Amino acid sequence: MILCILRYALITAGILSALYCTLLGLLTTSWFQAHVVYLHAIQMTWGKDLDVPEVFGFLHNQVTPFEIESASGKALYAWHVLPVELYRQHEQKLRTQPTGLSPNITSQLAFQLLRDDPEALLVIHFHGAGGTVGSGYRCPNYRALSAGRPDKLHVLTFDYRGFGRSAGTPTESGLIVDALSVVEWAMNVARIPPARILIYSQSMGTAVNMAVAEHFALQEPPVVFAGHILTAPFVDVITLVSTYSVAGTIPILGPIAKVPVLFNHLRRYIYDKWSTKDRIASYIKANEVNRRKYCITLIHAEDDYDIPWTHTPQLFWHAISATRPTGIGFEELELLKSKARIDNGPAGSVVEWKTECGIIREEILKYGLHDVIMGNPIISLAVMRIFNP
Repeated sequence: MILCILRYALITAGILSALYCTLLGLLTTSWFQAHVVYLHAIQMTWGKDLDVPEVFGFLHNQVTPFEIESASGKALYAWHVLPVELYRQHEQKLRTQPTGLSPNITSQLAFQLLRDDPEALLVIHFHGAGGTVGSGYRCPNYRALSAGRPDKLHVLTFDYRGFGRSAGTPTESGLIVDALSVVEWAMNVARIPPARILIYSQSMGTAVNMAVAEHFALQEPPVVFAGHILTAPFVDVITLVSTYSVAGTIPILGPIAKVPVLFNHLRRYIYDKWSTKDRIASYIKANEVNRRKYCITLIHAEDDYDIPWTHTPQLFWHAISATRPTGIGFEELELLKSKARIDNGPAGSVVEWKTECGIIREEILKYGLHDVIMGNPIISLAVMRIFNP
């Protein structure tokens, strides 16, 4: 009996080892790696028509589906979400507007309410991996983003190439081009100045957010937006894959990460690096040198099973270090944070770092998971703080 059990155990271990080695081999290919990193094939809105946002709980014609042309020539599927109080003020006229995918967004009343209001505020939403603009907790997220100013805060959200109804295949450079195109559309077509634009992001979207922020901050003249919110961010893909576990329990590359030789070999095959730590530092250095006002909020929940919350203190460190000519050590910063930290008990803690030019805020919550947090009041409050410093 014991020999039989051992035999089956060895066979099972052999099969699992073979499957794991196969997975590692597949991860070195660009096609499989893209599907693992971006999860763009997982739509999560099958059977639902994105051109009918009412299916996702919105008011009739509160959301205008339309397309934005990327600089690459690809059409990006997008939603313009009206704030609810503004909708109430114009409800009768909005009901008479055409429904479905708009062939000309500029002819829509909703768009005109955004473009023609000199006090209108816009949140551009960069979503995470997988799904579409209508997936999961994203719709409650849009409502949370506009909750602080329900008469002024519009939301613009879109699907990157390869996601939902946006054509193409996702890559790091491609997603950055798409995001830049959407921001350019907001400034040039909707005519919203950067000071009235906030860029919100979650998970993978946080990496896109910082790539866009860095790009515009390095322009001549520099372009700086009202602020950037990063919810559940990660340091870079290499660090992420070494810490990521399925459902917080099954590590993918954790065992390999403990063997430096093997992990260093494997990391050479990572195509899209998404180094947020470098981009956030570059963005802040540029603004400090140019004496431009900036604002960044980092938010993470300790019970996030997808991206460990420990990524956020690392990013915060890179951000703060960039404000000093000689930088600052991680342990030295942690000591300073311990003295400045505001303890909110079950709600978590907050550390706010101010310079003459910027505000960098780290909020570590006790609860919120990876996605639920997006619809919580903490998001509404973060937006309100940036627009009302």
